[in-house]
Order: sequence, then C-alpha cells, then structure tokens
Amino acid sequence: MQYRELGRTNLRVSAICLGTMTWGEQNSEAEAHAQLDYATENGVNFIDTAELYPVPPRAQTYGRTERYLGSWLEKRGRRDDLVIASKIAGPSRGEDRQNYIRGGARFTRAQIHRACDASLERLRSDYIDLYQMHWPEREVNCFGRLGLEALSDEGEVTSLEESLEAMQELVEAGKIRHFGLSNETPWGVMECLRRHRMQGLPRVASVQNPYNLLNRSYEVGLAEVSLREKVGMLAYSPLAFGVLTGKYRHGAKPENARLTRFSRFQRYNKPGASAAVEEYAAIGERAGISLATLALAFINQRAFVTSTIIGVTTREQLEENIASISTTLAPDTLAAIDAVHARIGNPCP
Repeated sequence: MQYRELGRTNLRVSAICLGTMTWGEQNSEAEAHAQLDYATENGVNFIDTAELYPVPPRAQTYGRTERYLGSWLEKRGRRDDLVIASKIAGPSRGEDRQNYIRGGARFTRAQIHRACDASLERLRSDYIDLYQMHWPEREVNCFGRLGLEALSDEGEVTSLEESLEAMQELVEAGKIRHFGLSNETPWGVMECLRRHRMQGLPRVASVQNPYNLLNRSYEVGLAEVSLREKVGMLAYSPLAFGVLTGKYRHGAKPENARLTRFSRFQRYNKPGASAAVEEYAAIGERAGISLATLALAFINQRAFVTSTIIGVTTREQLEENIASISTTLAPDTLAAIDAVHARIGNPCP
C-alpha cells in the first residue's frame, strides 16, 4: 500500500480509502465488518463514511453505516491507527426533503455541533479525524447538475463564517482533528482558504469530489487548487457507480447491482458514456488488465489525488480494487486514455 499526506495535516492516509455507502442497504453488518477486516489487513488505514449513509438515503436506514463502523471499532478495540472521515449532510437536493435529518439539514453552528455529536455516538469514538461538509448549502453545480447562471439563494444560506467557526470549536473541543469539503467548486475551496488566512479559521484539509474516466471535470479548475494549495483530493465514484467495471456493458443488468436495483442512479447513463466505456475496455485489454483496474490505476497515478475511495459489495471486488494500487499504467496506455478523453470528453459530468 502507498501512503500520502492528507493536505497540510500530519495525517498519512492510504492511497486507497474504503468507502462505506453500501453498508446497511446492499451490505449487512457482518459483510461490512468483513470488508473492514480485509482492507485493514491489506494496508488500508483510511475509512470514509457519512451520517446520510447508506445510499439511497432513507429515514429507516439513516445513520446505519456509521453504526456498523462503530460496532466494528468497538469489537476491534483499536482506533488510533486509523483515519476515519465522516460527513454532515447539507440541505436535500432531491425529491425526498430529508426532514428526518434535524428537521432539514443545514450548516448552522447548532446543527454542526449536533450532527458531530450524533456521529461520534454512532461511531463509538471520541473523535473524527476528518469531518466534511457533504455538499455546499449554497446553490452550486454538483451531483451532475450543470448550467448555474444566476444565484437564487442569496441571504438564505448559513454564512460560511458561521460554519467554519463551528468547525474550529469542534477542533478546540477535540471532537474532530481536521475539516474537509465535498462536492465543492474552486470558488468554495479558495473562499475557505481565504478565510483561513484572513480570519485564522481552520484550514480545509481536503475536497472529496467525483473523479473517474467518464468525469474528469475536477481537472479543469480544482486540480490546480489541490496542487498549489495542498488541499488533498479524495476521489469518489472512481468506477462511476460500477459502469467502469464493464458489468453493464451491452445493456446488461446484473442481479443486485446498484444500477439494477436503484433507478435513481442515472448520473453515469448519459449519451457518450457507453461508447467511452467500450474504448476504455479495449485499452485495458491491450494493457492486459481489467477495465476496473485500468480506471482505478489511472486515478491512483494523478498527482493531485490523495486517496481513491472505493465502494464494493463483494469480496472479489474489494480484492481487485485494493490490488489496483500495484498497477502502474505505461505512458502509451495513458496516452490512449487521453486520446479517448479528447474525443469523448466528460460524458458524465
């Protein structure tokens, strides 16, 4: 396993991070514990969860994923050799208004404190290493949305200053070590950095955004921010909800697969995606590796990526995903990937 510094913190995290959003929906508690056992035995020390998980979010399952991680931590009896990240949910972006989350999730001082305390209780831990705002409270392009042309939320969202002050209070109380962002924009990251410099508010350690062969939009503006400001990128959806494993090729609908079970996940089912997948699969075949390994190895080699967040439902998937850290793509393979991207660029932003 490779280890990298998380932003400008003193934390060193594994280049593969174990994601958890399937636990409590597609995976049982016993399966979650088995994933954790295998991952940590193979060098993974970084685990990412969220109060919202599992996904798709439902009132009946809210917080279940953190509870599964907490029961494993209690059984394991060790905590300090791991880096655990969690997230506070923002306002609902879907039809489900998610009022079961504190009557409507916001990033107010009171809600940040309340959410953190609840996550700590579920995790059975005294602290969270990295506490992230799951998505901006303000109106932004995220979760596949494009076309932000006007601001309709001015005066209606919690001030960033209030949110960052609350994060500072959590740091001072020893409840969190660092804070991070997720589904953020270049403006959001730089504004947090500006407030750190001008007001002494806590420095953002990382930004967790989607990044994969079908969505390389992070490269447009945020990659430079990550490199120049040392704000680590945590890449989620590296396999595009499984589309980049090839299991949905030619219209296949594998039983119990995420896109088979949940019709709401259409982010990676857009024009151009299927054609791009076929070309990337051919590149993998020429390189003698699977499409999934190709997709993960590509991300693992990006200089601005601190860790690649994998999410699996089976032991076989977990083994292959972790093993991807041992694959280095040759220059001709990287050139072939870029050639496809030049012709079919970001089909699924």
